[in-house]
Amino acid sequence: MSDKMTSMQRVLTTLGHKEPDRVPIFLLFTMHGAIELGLPIKEYFTTPRHIAEGQVRLRNKYHNDCLYGFFYAPIEIEAWGGEVIFRDDGPPNSGEPFIKKFDDIKKLTLPLVKHTKCLTKALEAQTLMKQRVADEVPIIGVVMSPFSIPVMQMGFDKYIELLYEHRDLFEHLMKLNEEFCVEWANAQLEAGCTAICYFDPVSSTTIINKELYLQTGYKIAKSTLSKIKGPVATHFAAGRCLSIIDEVAQTGTAVVGVSVLEDIGQIKNACKGKMTVLGNLNGIEMRRWSAQHTESVIKETIAKAGQGGGFILSDNHGEIPFQVSEEVLYNISNSIQKWGVYPLNWIE
Repeated sequence: MSDKMTSMQRVLTTLGHKEPDRVPIFLLFTMHGAIELGLPIKEYFTTPRHIAEGQVRLRNKYHNDCLYGFFYAPIEIEAWGGEVIFRDDGPPNSGEPFIKKFDDIKKLTLPLVKHTKCLTKALEAQTLMKQRVADEVPIIGVVMSPFSIPVMQMGFDKYIELLYEHRDLFEHLMKLNEEFCVEWANAQLEAGCTAICYFDPVSSTTIINKELYLQTGYKIAKSTLSKIKGPVATHFAAGRCLSIIDEVAQTGTAVVGVSVLEDIGQIKNACKGKMTVLGNLNGIEMRRWSAQHTESVIKETIAKAGQGGGFILSDNHGEIPFQVSEEVLYNISNSIQKWGVYPLNWIE
């Protein structure tokens, strides 16, 4: 099949809750570009042109409808002066938390986005992507939410203690994190990104209850998103969100990234006319998918969520694992070309 729309047209039609020529697909690659260029992961991330070239090659190879301007989750920790640990077979991780004790929060100084080497590398890569695809393909930038990034800044156990027992310091950290998040998001939009993915796993009901979300993550998201000068997608990184979906819609987000742990049909119904649904292929299981199983999963997911637009097929975590093979990725792409063409007359 030859696509009748550009990726940008396809995605914008979908975001308008109308049916484009086919279901858009966002294969959110971070490390697969290293495979394309024959480079170790650490070396791949050293040079902006590697990232831009890797993303363009992957888009062409798998009919992907976006370029992903994301480097790795702890790039923001690196910006604050924290440690990043690279590995040969998976994503870079943050090292020892740089907030060792609660009083350290009072001494933090904000990184200046445009004077921080790791961030300017990402911005340069995004600008190079924009030069390559102009307005034909959405380029997705990424920020960690002010509410979720403390897990990497100070460790999960300390953060939970901060949240419940040191509310003044919690509020101070949120203020700093929000200021950084907004500056970082807007710099990426300026560099050429079309939209920002706001990763907020701690707001998921997998981690905190709805009552606490309404007091914390919800208010922080509303405040932060109101200052980001472009469209935002909120992603819960495989966490559940069905019971807070109405509140998520009120934060101003246009898209919600949803978990394989929840029924995508139910979520699509709950989001109808309010938000576009992004999801929800199981990236971990994907490593073992046969061609037949891949086609079955894609077909079922489209049947549940594809009608009427407002749906982008993607993985459920926001990053395709390094171990997912070329064969599986081709099978996903081919299944979309087969079953994702509108109108979806085959659905009973």
